[in-house]
Amino acid sequence: MSRRVRLVVFLVGAGAVAALFAVAFLAMPPFGRTQHLYRDLAVPAAVQHVTANVVSSVNFDQRGVDTFGEETILIASVAGAAALLRPAKEETERRPPDTGRTLEATRLVGYLMLPVTLIIGVDVVLHGHLTPGGGFQGGVVLATGLHLLYVAGSYPALDRLRPLEVFNILDGLGAAAFAAIGIAGLAFAGSFLTNIMGFGSFGQLLSAGTVPVLNVAVGLEVYAGIVAILAKFLRQDITVVSHGDAQEDSE
Repeated sequence: MSRRVRLVVFLVGAGAVAALFAVAFLAMPPFGRTQHLYRDLAVPAAVQHVTANVVSSVNFDQRGVDTFGEETILIASVAGAAALLRPAKEETERRPPDTGRTLEATRLVGYLMLPVTLIIGVDVVLHGHLTPGGGFQGGVVLATGLHLLYVAGSYPALDRLRPLEVFNILDGLGAAAFAAIGIAGLAFAGSFLTNIMGFGSFGQLLSAGTVPVLNVAVGLEVYAGIVAILAKFLRQDITVVSHGDAQEDSE
């Protein structure tokens, strides 16, 4: 495909997207109105299903199918990164050189914050149906906490702590759990991802039906997926070298 053809294809696609955005924005209600149709529908639906965090109710109850699509995109991204960043024929992996040193203050703060960050991540996931947060945010916090070991220590320590094969399995399990809950709703209530569990009492940990369960599934997938992607990038940057570079280093 020539450069001119690519440019024409891009302009046609960009023009179509711009037209859709224009139609969408023109159809939006004026700013500052007291009537908000989506809000007026979403908040009562969340309260009806005893979900204190309306955002989690929207994500995992009212439009759970969209969220399942986002989960599919994430796991596809992990698989794509793994395929693209695997060592090529002219590359090889080696033990990373022990260069530089970590400041003792950085090492101390990193080691102290690692368990604290992991605890906060678990709390954000488990209370996502009650307070701001949830599986997406908590999964990112968990992955960040794990990588504090790399910031405060060394890459080999992180590599030992997070076996990539295990995290690849956890990533798949998170997505599979989300799909299984959706299929259960289809089997018992006739609709995919229908909230079929007891709603409990408002504001309690065991409430909101399947919303907290889906939060855990998402948190597991996001945590494992981000760790797996970062592992590929770190391995490519630190341990993968071309044969030519390896010969230069040996000389």
